[in-house]
Amino acid sequence: MSSSPNRASNSTGKSRRKEVTLDLGTARQMLPLVRSIVVDIRGHQQKLSQLNPEQDRLERNRHSLNWTERSRRYSIHDEIRLSEKNLANAVSELDALGVTLVNPDSGQVDFPTRINGRSAAFTWHFGEEAVGHWHYSGEPQRRPIPNDWQQGTPIRARSE
Repeated sequence: MSSSPNRASNSTGKSRRKEVTLDLGTARQMLPLVRSIVVDIRGHQQKLSQLNPEQDRLERNRHSLNWTERSRRYSIHDEIRLSEKNLANAVSELDALGVTLVNPDSGQVDFPTRINGRSAAFTWHFGEEAVGHWHYSGEPQRRPIPNDWQQGTPIRARSE
């Protein structure tokens, strides 16, 4: 019998997701798929924002509902559950691609990278034509991607 305690393989509570580092070309190639997923996310959020107030109203008045409203009360619960599941699946799709949904309301997505040896991200907002900005991790300021990066000049990685 071993004297060491049994521990979960991820006892730190940190995500098991492998850290992804994407270059600008890859981020731009991924954008059509990412855009499609963000459109789905926004659609599910919009549907939930319409259904939740209706569900609240039906729940408040549940004792005085006619048959049609009672039926709607039960079906809306199922619709909300399905929309929440679809929303979670769409967010999981982004996770599986290695990108992060930073702000679901604005549709901001970060594509993780390293710039000058520091953790950073190329960033895109729903409605933008291309991935055209970047920022260091933990900094909210979005900076335009310099022309020399767009022409394929590699981003320097400091040796540490």
